[in-house]
Amino acid sequence: MKLLYDENLSPKLVHRLADIFPNARHVDRVGLGEKQDFEIWEYAKEYGFTIISKDSDFHEKTVLSGYPPKIVWIKRGNCSVSQVENILRKHQSDIINLHQNNDLSFLILY
Repeated sequence: MKLLYDENLSPKLVHRLADIFPNARHVDRVGLGEKQDFEIWEYAKEYGFTIISKDSDFHEKTVLSGYPPKIVWIKRGNCSVSQVENILRKHQSDIINLHQNNDLSFLILY
């Protein structure tokens, strides 16, 4: 499973969560920093990534267009890198289920 962290999330998450999500990347590290959402969407679709974001736009696009890519929307206001890390660790099995289940296109985490 390949995760792509959106620019509204810290690049530190790649290393902090490498033990459970070893194939994760950050948009800044793949040349997509400050790109438009549709460019990130197309990259994720082409290369098989699930997008992790705090941006509701990706969720809305999934509702309208379906997947791929699949979306994990962290529906939280300002929070620390540690808080985001804890949310993703807590929901690791839900993220894996999203990836494996062809009936699901997004996951909302609080």
